[in-house]
Amino acid sequence: MANPKTTSRREFLKFCSQVGLGVAMPFGSPSLLHGKTKKHDPYEGPFYVVFNASGGWDTTYLMDPKGVNEINRLYKEGDILTHGKHKFAPTAANIENGVSNETFFKAYGDELLVFNGLDYSINNHSPCKRYMATGKLDSLAYPTFAALVAACRGPETPLAFLTFGNYSATGNLVPMARIPYLSSLKLIANADSIKGISRLPYHDDFAKDLIEKALDDRSKAPLVKGTLPRAERAQSMLYAAQSNSKALKHATPFIKDKDPKGRLPRQAEIALACFKAGVCVSANISIGQFDSHANNDQDQMNLIPEFLAGIDYLVKRSDELKIRDKLVIVIQSEMGRTPHYNKGDGKDHWSIGSIMFMGQGISGNRVIGATDEKQFLTPINPKSLAIDRKNGIRTRPEHIHQALRELAGIETHPFSKKYPLKLTDGEKLQALFG
Repeated sequence: MANPKTTSRREFLKFCSQVGLGVAMPFGSPSLLHGKTKKHDPYEGPFYVVFNASGGWDTTYLMDPKGVNEINRLYKEGDILTHGKHKFAPTAANIENGVSNETFFKAYGDELLVFNGLDYSINNHSPCKRYMATGKLDSLAYPTFAALVAACRGPETPLAFLTFGNYSATGNLVPMARIPYLSSLKLIANADSIKGISRLPYHDDFAKDLIEKALDDRSKAPLVKGTLPRAERAQSMLYAAQSNSKALKHATPFIKDKDPKGRLPRQAEIALACFKAGVCVSANISIGQFDSHANNDQDQMNLIPEFLAGIDYLVKRSDELKIRDKLVIVIQSEMGRTPHYNKGDGKDHWSIGSIMFMGQGISGNRVIGATDEKQFLTPINPKSLAIDRKNGIRTRPEHIHQALRELAGIETHPFSKKYPLKLTDGEKLQALFG
């Protein structure tokens, strides 16, 4: 008769393979692949979150309103609203769920930095996503900012770079961790228990202590000469899985008993729990379907409020966890929508867009850059950040990434130098974040 504990463990491992949990373990870490691991103090911040509106948002229905030249159909120029320095499209009357622009800018406008008139240079999804994520258009090797900052600031943190989709290249600097569901986090954290239930352990305490000691002794022992690469890798993976499962146990106490509703809140809940536990540096959060080639207005009025609601959830929940002042939040998409409608009432790809920021080290209630009445960008002076149509520069993702590296204090780190952005001093945006 089969042992029920053994059967349950097989079921758990089968479940892990089905939902892709294996990639949550940092198999690529050089230290783990050579049996060299050690305990580290919890990472205490700053924590970096990149929100991705995948598919290309319509910025004229958010932070760069127009209401002229038939660019928008849901409002006129005279309907445009303001809060402090911000101008935004009115959306409250056109949405059914989520957070309206009115609510969002009232709540966060004083903390928010908006940059309008960003030049993506091209309008194809894949290269645009890569460009926005890494600051480098012509290379597949560059890491995303979230991965780079994780590698620089917390390379030994168990789940340094957490991603929920969108472009997530690491440049082989840091492992990519993926935990798709809150239930998955709980299962991995309690991998030594039947179906992840902590009160139903597979082993008694004395047996767990012996296993722990054996794993620890094995990790500290020099590798046996002649060990086959596959065997060496298996040993390292075993230790990595064990150590990261233990690390995640520190995160589970910070998860709400009731799962939040919505795609972004669920991702945010996992990221925040890992931040609070000190096992994560950065998170790449994403929802898709913004590619509104047909019925643009309805699609954007469904998705933009959902997106803003996700940001709202993360900020409020981080306040509850007392880590809000440690967050750095980047809010972006890989492209904008055209300043005209197509025959299907949709909007196509547009290579000019916007990006928003808030959090530690970022001065809010500010708007930098602009687009004109035809939705073309206006150049800015990189030193003063003022509009300079005659002598200014076209701001591109590498300018933003250079500023982000400086904000994070990693611009001179060897990893940043390994992946240079190659901007001259005269091109760098001075004091972008205030």
